[in-house]
Amino acid sequence: MCLHLHMKKIVKCDTADYNSLLKIWERSVLATHYFLTEDIIAEIKDALIPHYFPNVDLYAIDENGSLAGFVGLANDNIEMLFIDCNKQGRGLGSMLIEFAKAHGAKFVDVNEQNPTALEFYDAKGFCITGRDECDEAGRPFPILHLSLVK
Repeated sequence: MCLHLHMKKIVKCDTADYNSLLKIWERSVLATHYFLTEDIIAEIKDALIPHYFPNVDLYAIDENGSLAGFVGLANDNIEMLFIDCNKQGRGLGSMLIEFAKAHGAKFVDVNEQNPTALEFYDAKGFCITGRDECDEAGRPFPILHLSLVK
């Protein structure tokens, strides 16, 4: 019998990791964000490396030498959290949430049309504190604002 150890650690990302993170983001979004059109996914994808990734502190889960998911933090906000689609449901998101909380994260925004993400954050102690009709780019996707503080 062979025993396989699954080594997981959280690592700080830099620009060399951007392409790997982009692929995780795309696979995750395609698996979970059914409400987004191909055009909108392409538009967001094109903005990730030049506009989104450089403006957050990125941390990824390294699982046996390959990245399995990541979180982007800015101040006390979780700006993004994505787990590779074939690695979801294994506690990696929980690992990243605990890491984010330990680094001062208290807020996160979620697409209203993504009930799985809302359930996930609710289970982690986040409560809905507000709602916007549109996302930050003005697209008609309602955003729920969640907070750990009441």
